[in-house]
Amino acid sequence: MSIRIIKAGLADAFYDKGRYGYQHLGINPGGAMHVAALQTANALVCNPPNEAVLEMHFPAANILFNQPALIALTGADFTATINQQPIPINTPIAVGKGVELKCTKPLSGARTYLSVSGGFALTPWLNSCSTNLVCHAGGFNGRTLQTGDVVNFKSPINLSPILTQKPFRILPFRASVHQLHHYQNIHILPGNHYPSLTQQSQQNLLSQTFTIAANSNRMGYRLHGTQLSLQHPTNIISSAVTKGTIQLLPSGQLIILMADHQTTGGYPVVGHVPSAFADTLAQCRPTQSIQFALTDFASAEAALISRHLHLLQLQNACTFRIKPFLTNANGRS
Repeated sequence: MSIRIIKAGLADAFYDKGRYGYQHLGINPGGAMHVAALQTANALVCNPPNEAVLEMHFPAANILFNQPALIALTGADFTATINQQPIPINTPIAVGKGVELKCTKPLSGARTYLSVSGGFALTPWLNSCSTNLVCHAGGFNGRTLQTGDVVNFKSPINLSPILTQKPFRILPFRASVHQLHHYQNIHILPGNHYPSLTQQSQQNLLSQTFTIAANSNRMGYRLHGTQLSLQHPTNIISSAVTKGTIQLLPSGQLIILMADHQTTGGYPVVGHVPSAFADTLAQCRPTQSIQFALTDFASAEAALISRHLHLLQLQNACTFRIKPFLTNANGRS
């Protein structure tokens, strides 16, 4: 009931939606960078929405399945294969014992998510299975996966009636995800210090393109672009920050705080990326260019509600269409 890492990937680790309620202690929420992909991956294998999944970057890990499993890959398309045969993303796939999952070429996106039906056997820390690399807690031993690691499943599954002696089978269902992250620009809300920007800087923020720096990571995306400035430079008292907070650095460049952000910050806050639009940002890669568009609270709330309803509909559809597959396979009425 496990997977074995044949070859380690680049900073692959387990995440759920995050660890909330401890920011006053300096412990950030963390969690998956692309929340909608996390929930989609879980829906496709009939897991609860917050079940921990494996977040992988390219080059991703080579994974051997020691036992059969129902899996799904969502988010980025890394041209995944099973036993050297291509498989699609956003689709449930039954895999047999001894098959190998590889990702061969990045086609789109920055992060792909692997779910297994029933979930991975991980030990929660502060009510979450998300990996906290700073505290060395959560996930799998509080770290990224390494070659030779064996990660168990929570429960066994009998897929022989589905596989019929084949190494894997692609189930005839596919999740539609276009509605979840199809925005051309990154929509932002004005931050507390947006009015303090010079008029030219306000215009540049919304009209110029910015490039994600190579040293960007899960903590923050550093941007290269036109320098911005305040009308009257001033010292800022540190205050609470969150995922999507856009800070203006002393250099005049911007940084967008991401999933592993610190809990407080002392740089001017010129904007916020609402959670409904943060998923688009999560799939942007270093050296990629982005452009901002100003939105308002009503539009951001409407986008969040629309995403929630789409994911709820997907969860219900998968439960209706896929769960009978699993029930029949395991011989239960």
